[in-house]
Amino acid sequence: MSNRNESFTVDIRVRYSETDQMGVVHHRNYLNWFEVGRTEWLRLSDVSYREIEEEGVLMPVTEIRAKYHQSAKYEDLVSITVWIESYNKIRLIFGYEVKNAETGQLLCTGQTEHVFIDREGRIVRLKRTHPQLFDILTSKARNLE
Repeated sequence: MSNRNESFTVDIRVRYSETDQMGVVHHRNYLNWFEVGRTEWLRLSDVSYREIEEEGVLMPVTEIRAKYHQSAKYEDLVSITVWIESYNKIRLIFGYEVKNAETGQLLCTGQTEHVFIDREGRIVRLKRTHPQLFDILTSKARNLE
């Protein structure tokens, strides 16, 4: 599913607070895990959310897609893999795959779509305003639109 050369994987242990009374992870937590993977991917790509925001650029989520395949349970070790699915200079789509790290069982796949805006809500064209970030994103994107 992903271009493994440009993806990043982080493991986390399912916490009790992420589960329901039956010990099954509540679906909202997969979205939190997507953010964990995305944040770490950015950090390892020599840029962080904090740095982007300090420069006046925001990356709101405009769309989320998730497909649940199997349930994670309390104390499972899960692997969150993230990559850039596509980037068209305005819209950035991250892809995600969540697996049980011990069994390899696929738990969830998904995508988040983001746009780059300034603090006033206007679209930011990174190629002009932040060429270094633009170069990082275009070099790692699987698909350029």
